[in-house]
Amino acid sequence: MNNTIRISKEFRFETGHALFGYDGLCKNVHGHSYKLTVTLIGKPIIEPNNVKFGMIMDFSDLKKIIKRCIVDPFDHATVLNVNSPHKELANAMESGGHKIVRVLYQPTSEMMIIDFANKIKNELPQHLSLHHLILRETETSFAEWYSSDQ
Repeated sequence: MNNTIRISKEFRFETGHALFGYDGLCKNVHGHSYKLTVTLIGKPIIEPNNVKFGMIMDFSDLKKIIKRCIVDPFDHATVLNVNSPHKELANAMESGGHKIVRVLYQPTSEMMIIDFANKIKNELPQHLSLHHLILRETETSFAEWYSSDQ
């Protein structure tokens, strides 16, 4: 019997961004109510004396990781690519008291989810793997990252 299990938890945060060089409305600074679904894969802990007996990971432990790596830095922040003229915008906004996340990529859902996957993988216990992520930018638009595609 394999007993490999997947667990998922959803997280929500509000983030602004702007897409430099884009040919549509998203070139303007705007925001989204993001929803991130994190799915881990592993085997339940089978030691009866372990306080996490029967779990692959305590949901509260997963919450702490995602809150520290993703939600706290990105919630109510504006994400800007500092390899573009948005560097000056980031500096101006920050000097005005705004929360800025500077990234080295175009802050699309596709690129953000790759960044999130790397951040999360680095924080997981060795006996667990990141199975997939879903990042919803709107109710009808989302990006997906699967470890099996990498």
